[in-house]
Amino acid sequence: MSANISQNLFEEAKKYIPGGVNSPVRAFKSVGGTPRFISKGAGSKMFDVDGNELIDYIGSWGPHLFGHNPEFIQTALLNAIENGTSFGAPTEIEIKMAKLITELVPSVEMVRMVNSGTEATMSAIRVARGYTGKEKIIKFEGCYHGHGDFFLIKAGSGALTFGVPTSPGVTKGNAADTLVADFNNMESVKKLVEQNKNEIAAVIIEAVVGNMGTVRANDSFIKELRGICDEEKIVLIFDEVMTGFRLAQGGAQEILGVKPDLSTFGKIIGGGLPVGAYGGKKEIMEIVSPSGPVYQAGTLSGNPLAMNAGFAALTYIKDNPEVYKTLEEKSDYLENGIKEGIKSVGKNFQFNRVGSMMTLFFTEEPVVDFNSAVKSDTTLYGKYFHGMLNRGIYLPPAQFEALFVSTAHTMEDLDKTIKAHFETLKEII
Repeated sequence: MSANISQNLFEEAKKYIPGGVNSPVRAFKSVGGTPRFISKGAGSKMFDVDGNELIDYIGSWGPHLFGHNPEFIQTALLNAIENGTSFGAPTEIEIKMAKLITELVPSVEMVRMVNSGTEATMSAIRVARGYTGKEKIIKFEGCYHGHGDFFLIKAGSGALTFGVPTSPGVTKGNAADTLVADFNNMESVKKLVEQNKNEIAAVIIEAVVGNMGTVRANDSFIKELRGICDEEKIVLIFDEVMTGFRLAQGGAQEILGVKPDLSTFGKIIGGGLPVGAYGGKKEIMEIVSPSGPVYQAGTLSGNPLAMNAGFAALTYIKDNPEVYKTLEEKSDYLENGIKEGIKSVGKNFQFNRVGSMMTLFFTEEPVVDFNSAVKSDTTLYGKYFHGMLNRGIYLPPAQFEALFVSTAHTMEDLDKTIKAHFETLKEII
């Protein structure tokens, strides 16, 4: 598969952009090789600058529930752009969008629009601290909540301790306020709560993780987490930036049957445009400025282009609830094909799927948390990635990312993917 033009563009990009990309995973560093520069997306396909057609399972990292560039989102954008791109003043579409989110997600009574998932999670933490008057937070090893300073923290020596920065530029002070627990391990949470009694403002979690690969919170774990947050007056935040409207109309919280106090959103609510949001209980959200003292602002928040695209996407979901049945059928078909391919080479590699999010892990141990996820053979994943890419299948260029099925994927696409999977496994195992 040709990549000459992509190679030239990548070399040029590295002169002006750190690492040649504007988001690290795009650089292919964990799988090797040259990133593909994309010229166009349509339906289930992307086309790179070298003329290669690729069946896409990234979907811009989740937002393309309906595939690339669906006509109803195009129409919404074209209609919106005729009236202007940004005003820095209120518009009616912001009200419509907020109302629709509160209708579709029962735990959300009020919502504030922002410009990215990172903004949403940073703001939700600030609101939780302002609401509780407490400063520490608990996050889980392997969950990613954007690049805010207090999220770029990993577990210190021993899993149950104060975190340590994972990036230069993150201060020890930030790390000291971030406690790191083990995903799906209630004892680790209880220990941190006991050691930091009445000091914890919030627990933030991807209830279905997408950033150590797809890993679902156990039902008993997530229900116990809700319970301890209630007992200790801790704000429970679900990071639904990836899962919101992707897994179900009500996101991961609908599937798991647990209501958080605050939720963060992104991806699908922008219809493919840059957007984020955070929302939840009215009594918590009303402390946000200008109705309350917790300050958060943004010139482009509620941007009319993003709001119109997102409103079109969420309206389509509301009017077509069978979307999730279609996604489940296609995802189940793909899962069964992938598992047959794994059997054909005599392996027991783990395949985790929740709805239309899924990950193939090159380990034979069940993947339930960060420690089990990192046992996956990343070198083998790199070989698998390139084997699939050479056969026209575009997967995440990193082991610890989810892949996504869209309604635009056809049975022909899925069959071609399964065939490529069989051939690639036989080539690399």
